[in-house]
Amino acid sequence: MHRFLPLAVAGALAVGVAACGDTNPPAEESGPVTLTLLTHDSFVVSDELLAQFKDETGITVKLLQGGDAGAVVNQAILTKGNPQGDVLFGIDSTFLSRALDEDLFEEYDSPAAASTPDDLRLDETNHVTSIDYGDVCLNYDKRWFTDHNVAPPTSLDDLTEPRYKDLLVVEDPATSSPGLAFLLETVAEYGDDGWQAYWTDLKANGVLAVDGWEQAYEQEFSGAAGSTGSRPIVVSYASSPPAEVVYADPPVDEPPTAVVDTTCYRQIEGAGVLAGTKHPAEAGKLIDFLLSKDFQASVPLSMFVFPVVPDTALPEVFTKFAATPDDVYSLPADEIAAHRDDWIDEWTDLVAR
Repeated sequence: MHRFLPLAVAGALAVGVAACGDTNPPAEESGPVTLTLLTHDSFVVSDELLAQFKDETGITVKLLQGGDAGAVVNQAILTKGNPQGDVLFGIDSTFLSRALDEDLFEEYDSPAAASTPDDLRLDETNHVTSIDYGDVCLNYDKRWFTDHNVAPPTSLDDLTEPRYKDLLVVEDPATSSPGLAFLLETVAEYGDDGWQAYWTDLKANGVLAVDGWEQAYEQEFSGAAGSTGSRPIVVSYASSPPAEVVYADPPVDEPPTAVVDTTCYRQIEGAGVLAGTKHPAEAGKLIDFLLSKDFQASVPLSMFVFPVVPDTALPEVFTKFAATPDDVYSLPADEIAAHRDDWIDEWTDLVAR
């Protein structure tokens, strides 16, 4: 998932990814263990929490960040058996089947996952453990719709109407996790034989497709702080409005954006012990740590998603401004696995060419 990050924090945490041809295994440890956590660029954990984990276990954690979740998973598959790290965080339901088919992870049943609700369990085989979840939804610029005296959309169907022509920006599902989630949402809504006609109508109505979330939200969307974009509807997250409040400069009392809560697709993110790690026991402790009370409590304001552990306290800005839809779209992992590549190819032919 892509999320809002203070640039200083993101830069401090990013340590780069080795070239695809580098298949050297993690070095043997002669003293205290250092684990490498492979993750996407939007992962954030404080130095204090990492120090706490080291104090409790003696284990040091090094981050290796490599772009979008899809890119991280693909890179891990290229180096499977000789992994660049010990644990991978950030795999979601859209990429899970690919990783399981490639035997990317060791099985690990974390005792800390016992309280995770059934509907938030990503993988029944215990190769990937659910850590957080978020909903990909349409967001809109409240001021634009007020100024233009146009009612904001309330459904996917609305987006094909003439009054919303040239207003929507989406992400390419071939290169973006939220873009893929939105494509899957349209498949879930219109069926395997109907989503193509819907996207044909969207293209005729002027939809703009860009590579990733940053370009869509921060450059093309008119509602983002500092953006010069002209599109008042964007595919983003149910938790994007709280981020607009947290990072507002000058401060604001309420977000300038809102969520169409009937258009949300659920993404569950997980972590797994990479097959071939030299430290499987210690890697399991890192999975447990990601489900700990303190880490789970940090998730909303560090990554702007929801913790999976029940009764984790949420910050007030989340309880006030994050959308919590009653119903969300989803598709079974096996159906995604069977059709994902074909759906992306069809979408590319329909929209991007």
